[in-house]
Amino acid sequence: MMMKMKIEILGDGCSRCDKFYQNVIQAVKESGKEAEIVKVMDSQKFSSYGVLSLPGLVINGVLKVSGRVSKVETIKDWIQ
Repeated sequence: MMMKMKIEILGDGCSRCDKFYQNVIQAVKESGKEAEIVKVMDSQKFSSYGVLSLPGLVINGVLKVSGRVSKVETIKDWIQ
């Protein structure tokens, strides 16, 4: 059985972080994948991933991007 993907969106609630969150939701929906999507607003957690600028995206424990709002298409590539 496949484990459900875990997607963590690292952010502080700023408008860029909210936009990124929406892009991730859209990407997951379009991909048809099942994923647990979690907003992480804990600066300790940010630094544990080595994130210096927000927003950030972590998929199954692997940092994919930080410091920019990625497009839906790019996020879909990461979750395939």
